[in-house]
Formats: sequence, structure tokens, C-alpha cells
Amino acid sequence: MTSIITRTGKYGKYGGQFVPETLIQALKELENQFNRWYKEKKFREEFHQHLKEFAGRPTPLYEATRLARKYGIKHLLLKREDLCHTGAHKINNCIGQVLLAQKMNKKRIVAETGAGQHGVAVASVCAKFGLECVIYMGKNDYQRQNQNVQRMHLLGAKVVAVHPEEATLKEAINEAIRDWVTNVDDTFYLLGSVVGPHPYPMMVSYFQSVIGMEARRQAKLRTGKNPDAVIACVGGGSNSIGIFSAFLNLKNVRLYAVEAGGRGHNTGEHAASLLSGSPGILHGSYSYLLQDKYGQVASTHSISAGLDYPGVGPLLSHLKDTKRIECVSVSDREALQAFHDTSTLEGIIPALEPAHALAFVKTFAGSNKNYSTILVNLSGRGDKDIDIVTNYKNI
Repeated sequence: MTSIITRTGKYGKYGGQFVPETLIQALKELENQFNRWYKEKKFREEFHQHLKEFAGRPTPLYEATRLARKYGIKHLLLKREDLCHTGAHKINNCIGQVLLAQKMNKKRIVAETGAGQHGVAVASVCAKFGLECVIYMGKNDYQRQNQNVQRMHLLGAKVVAVHPEEATLKEAINEAIRDWVTNVDDTFYLLGSVVGPHPYPMMVSYFQSVIGMEARRQAKLRTGKNPDAVIACVGGGSNSIGIFSAFLNLKNVRLYAVEAGGRGHNTGEHAASLLSGSPGILHGSYSYLLQDKYGQVASTHSISAGLDYPGVGPLLSHLKDTKRIECVSVSDREALQAFHDTSTLEGIIPALEPAHALAFVKTFAGSNKNYSTILVNLSGRGDKDIDIVTNYKNI
């Protein structure tokens, strides 16, 4: 099994700490504190108590029978992370990191957000624990995810729109890191995905592994066996690592990482870092990213704000190289069709992020007739995406 806990900060050749000297000590302190507290029984009990009472865990495993019939699969199981408080899996990691921030006596939290779900989760947890909260959001995402911006404001967070107009998650992370560097003594940076410098990929993977642990147990109880395949969308990678983690050592379970194909690979307007990227350094970590021949980070596009990121976490990069995961992509139009299919056939409006994973189910089922059970991580709900879907023809 590829462990989500790493003592070296590396997954194969990926990971590491490529950051300004001013952050090395802060990262070392963070690593030491995480390694101390996650082993403590009381810390784990407190974490799981908040997951139960505040986040609403365990989330159910739902069998989508009508959608399965349409896509040609016997059992289609959806891990309902959309039913978490705040509407996505992001709350799991936020609770864990805020508990750690409290142990470190940090009173101010900074974070980045793309689709806004991480931002809403951060703002909610900070409100619960009485912490100052500043959230950075690319101007483009700020405009297309206005509902989540308003939710963050209502929860007491300060939301900062990062310019220029086309700024998305990459630029939001840049600004959050700049803030952290400036205010490192009293500020905790709550990174939302399995990207960034060590120990962030390790910490986020650990806090999100609750998804996979629940799903594996629930799938076995429902069908009497493990799923044939586990499918999850990938932006930075927190929801995919969260559900993949419990199945990494089960070689007969195929794992599919579904990236944003956008308007098509031939257009260059996509966010498929694993499929089309190359190894390089982004946001303090060595992993696959989209870059030009000069090593400059390439622009991206996805109908989904949460997948519109030019890089991916180091563990996913390693899993690609070792062929433990299979990397695929889904276009905007395919994701949009799955969004409508799931809404009208199952009464569940998915976020556009997991709609990419649902869209791939149809492709997988068509070419793998011997596989009867597919597990999909339904990582978030689609309330935030209604305006995007309605105005799709204008995107």
C-alpha cells in the first residue's frame, strides 16, 4: 500500500518543500505538531466527534439504480459527500486543520478557494471555533461562484478577490501564501487540497481518508464485495485521494482519476494536468502540472471552478507513474450531460466537479462489461453551479 503518511515529504520523486526560507521553520513546526497530534487518541476522538456532530458523518452510500440503468452498469454506488454540512467533502479537512491550529495557538486562518466549497467550509469551522478568517478567491471564480461568496460573508469571513479578471485557484493560492509569509507568527494557512509543500499533501490526505474508510466498509455491506472500480474527479486531488486511500492496496480494484477536459485537448483549454502535464514545481511541491516549453505555468479552463487548476498533488503524480491509477478526462459538455442525467434520474443535483466522474461511468461501463459495481465519490452538491449551467451557452 502507498501510505498517505510520509516521513520524508516525498511520494516517489514527487512532493518536497520548494518555498522561501522564511517558511521552512513554519512548515517544520506544522509537520512536528501534526505528527504529534494525529497519533493522540484524544485528538482523533475529538476530530471524529466533530465530523459526526458538525459535518454529519458518516455520509450514506446511495445506489443510483436509474442512472445505472441508463449507463449500462449493474450497481452504481455514490458516496454522498454532498450531504456533508456546507455541501462537500471539504469540511473534513477543515475540521482537522482547525483543531491542529488551535493546538498551535493560531488565532487567524487564511485559506484559498476555487469553487467556493473549501472557503465556505473554512468560514463555517472558523465561525464555530471563533477564529478570524480571511479567504482568497480568484476574480473569475469570485464572479462565477457568487452564491458561495455570499455564504462566506454571512459566516463572518473576509473574502478577497484576487486580480486579474481571469484569476482562478492558482492565483488565490499565491495570495494566501503571501499572506501567510507576512503573518506567519499568528496565522495558520488552511490549504484545501493535497497540493503544496510538505506536510500539506500528507495532512489533507489523512483528514480526507475518512471518505474511503467509510465507503469501503459500506460497499462491502451492500454488495458483499469490493467495487470493481472507484472513480473520482481530480483538480488538486483531495476528494480522489480521500476515497482512493482505502483501496490502494487492493490491486483488483481499478482506480480512475477523472480530469477536466474542458473544451478539448486539441484546443489547449482544459485542466488535465496528469494526462497532459509534465513534472515541475508549483506552489512549493514537485508534481505534474501544465506548463509551456519554457516552464511557465499554462492557463487552464474548465466549466467547473473546482477543477480549474494547472497542477495536481504529489501522491497522485506518483500513483500515475506507478500505474496504480488510470488517468482520463471528460469534456465540459460530457460533464454537463451527466449533471442533467443525475438530476433528472436520481433527484440529486451534483456539483460540476463530480459530474465529471459521473460522466466517465458511461464510458467505463461501455468498455468493461464484466465489471458490475462502480463506486463514485459524489464530492459536492450543485447548488453553487446552477447559474453556470443555466448560462453554459455563453461560456
